[in-house]
Amino acid sequence: MRCVLLTGKGGGGTTTVAAATATLAAQRGHRTLVVSVDPAAGLTGVLDHPLGPAEVELEPGLFALQTDLRHAFAERWPQVRALITAGASEPGIDILEVEELLRLPGALEALTLLELRDLIRADRYDVVVVDAGPASAALRLLASPETLAWGCRRLGPPEGALARWMRPALPLPLAGRFVGRLAAMAGPAYEAVSGLAALAQEMRALLADPVVTSVRLVLTPETSALAQTRRTLRGLSLHGIGVDAVVVNRVIGHDGGDAWRAGWAAAHREQLAEIATVVAPLPVLLAAYRAGEPLGLEELAAFGAAAYGGRDPAAVLSHHRAGAGPAPLVERAGNGYVMSFELPFVDRSEVDLARVGDDLVVSVGADRRHVPLPAALRRCDVFDARLAEDRLTVSFVPDPARWVRA
Repeated sequence: MRCVLLTGKGGGGTTTVAAATATLAAQRGHRTLVVSVDPAAGLTGVLDHPLGPAEVELEPGLFALQTDLRHAFAERWPQVRALITAGASEPGIDILEVEELLRLPGALEALTLLELRDLIRADRYDVVVVDAGPASAALRLLASPETLAWGCRRLGPPEGALARWMRPALPLPLAGRFVGRLAAMAGPAYEAVSGLAALAQEMRALLADPVVTSVRLVLTPETSALAQTRRTLRGLSLHGIGVDAVVVNRVIGHDGGDAWRAGWAAAHREQLAEIATVVAPLPVLLAAYRAGEPLGLEELAAFGAAAYGGRDPAAVLSHHRAGAGPAPLVERAGNGYVMSFELPFVDRSEVDLARVGDDLVVSVGADRRHVPLPAALRRCDVFDARLAEDRLTVSFVPDPARWVRA
């Protein structure tokens, strides 16, 4: 089972490339589902077929759907409502409505990943191709499992926000009246947090598995698009999400006999050379500028075949997957420890580190990742950090006040 997500700068043709990838994969023998998680719903127009939350078969082996998060939330709402009601201290507690829950931070990303997880787990397809929309939204989506896991750590036991809330600073006689109610709420509350944490871990494992998940970046041969691609590569690398190829769309490759076209062809050649340098060693696929927008399955298949050539669009296109790597590696080093993980496409001047509780917070530009520290490193202080050969290495030394010596 494979999941291929396509994203890029808005207006660069991500939806078209996603549709062409899926159409070509189906025609080459893979049972394929193409999914749009972009609220703009451009996939309907590109495929020239109405789409909704139910899967529809476009041709043998090719299926499509447009996610409808409100519909999905309404379907899952009875389970959520039952969970909240079970934790309520009073019967008849006011329950948030669906519309209110949809406004909670991260709710849409979490629900989108739930929908994708269910489609992948159903195992009805060889490959699921995802139109993930603009890069900024896609990065929030792909980073959301770690964000959710961090929130669960902040809420969960033994000293999280739930524990502090359940130990109100009241005089003992008064607090005693609430002990029974708080105890009754503790079980369901912690169950909910544990369930969310397990879901976050499951989705994180799915996204970080290089055999299952690939991201492909779509851009046009322009300076602004390349700048966006740099930022996206940097953010995906930080979160350990693998990119296996870059698709450059709307390339003018020959002058066509007139000065206007010759000028653009020369500019695109320069941009392609810079793109190849920036994203190396990732493969760069070229999609030529076409006289008209590729609409419908026949034109999409031709568009995909020209871009992918003899490559299988459902396969992992590169073993040098940017950002793909195992979880942070922890090793003994002298009297201390080192933690290291891959961080390609990043300059050392962009990296900042901070220790926040039991997390190491790694910032690269505006992107941030909370890395939970294993038990041994929680009792250590950060001593040094280095970025060399696309690998960030952080040194830790034991804090004598936190270690119990025999």
